[in-house]
Amino acid sequence: MAHSPAEQTPRIAVVGAAIVDDLHRPTRLLAARRTEPPALAGGWEFPGGKVDPGEGEIEALHREVREELGVEVALGEEITGPLPDGRWPLGGGYAIRVVLAAVTAGDPQPLEDHDALRWLGADELGSVPWLPADEPIVAVVRSRLSL
Repeated sequence: MAHSPAEQTPRIAVVGAAIVDDLHRPTRLLAARRTEPPALAGGWEFPGGKVDPGEGEIEALHREVREELGVEVALGEEITGPLPDGRWPLGGGYAIRVVLAAVTAGDPQPLEDHDALRWLGADELGSVPWLPADEPIVAVVRSRLSL
């Protein structure tokens, strides 16, 4: 099957952590409320960010979670998206790879780019205004949460 030109265009690599309370039997997801940039402020998202030049995606994910939340995480399975490389499309030519993660050291705090964090069960995921690009990812993560 041929891919549309938009799918073939290289996208700027972004990584995100779907931080759950347990990698094997997750019941809650950690949501982070953005403060920057102004267009995204107040929206809830997965912690993460851009992959720096010369940096691997896993390395970038660990760095971003450390910088934004002050924690270390263990990584689980990828939440595979619809793009040919398994990413999820974001606006502005970005694409995000999302991986399940669980905190192994530290207590998550909104240190950078966020002003609030909330642990949400499957029935609470709709209680915050997720950024539009994250909504389809949240739906997949919801299906993985145990009640």
